[in-house]
Amino acid sequence: MLRPGDPAPAFTLESTSGSKLTLSELRGKKVVLYFYPRDDTPGCTREACAFRDDQAALKKTGAVVLGVSRDTLASHAKFRAKYALPFELLSDPDFSVAKAYGAHGKKLMYGKPVVGSIRSTFLIDEQGKIARVWSPVKVDGHAAAVLAALTGVETDAPKAKAKRAPASKAAPAAKATPAAKVAKSAAKAKAPAKKKPAVKAR
Repeated sequence: MLRPGDPAPAFTLESTSGSKLTLSELRGKKVVLYFYPRDDTPGCTREACAFRDDQAALKKTGAVVLGVSRDTLASHAKFRAKYALPFELLSDPDFSVAKAYGAHGKKLMYGKPVVGSIRSTFLIDEQGKIARVWSPVKVDGHAAAVLAALTGVETDAPKAKAKRAPASKAAPAAKATPAAKVAKSAAKAKAPAKKKPAVKAR
């Protein structure tokens, strides 16, 4: 599998532009090269439409989006027209380019090992080197993640929540002396001593 910093494998493929496209022709531009299994299938359609919807923002970063699958140019043309895709699709009929990028090989499908397309996206920098790799790709939210990488506004990993110190137990309050008891004590202190009754002489 390719890693950031590796040279992007060179290729020349038939394009829906009507001519062959060579990667070296795009030197000096950022390239979002995404590999998908098949035209007009649910996951591939959602992925393509997400890149379509973010096209204006992607263009502002100077990036060129290219989709690659084994489908024919005729199939690609129908797919583009049906969903108004504003970027080129490339035909890789023998998976030669997909294999060079590690986007074709062993994978699990419904829990079983098979050999086939591995949905993958590669961000290639202006010098023709791999800048980012997403593989295997989860369709939902993927285009937004690619755009975030291009704009440099990727969110940091969520910070661990600071542990709250356990609330300190309040010292037990001193028992208040009942008001009545205080008043009684005070009254006793102030009250004059009782005189003993005088003894009458007989």
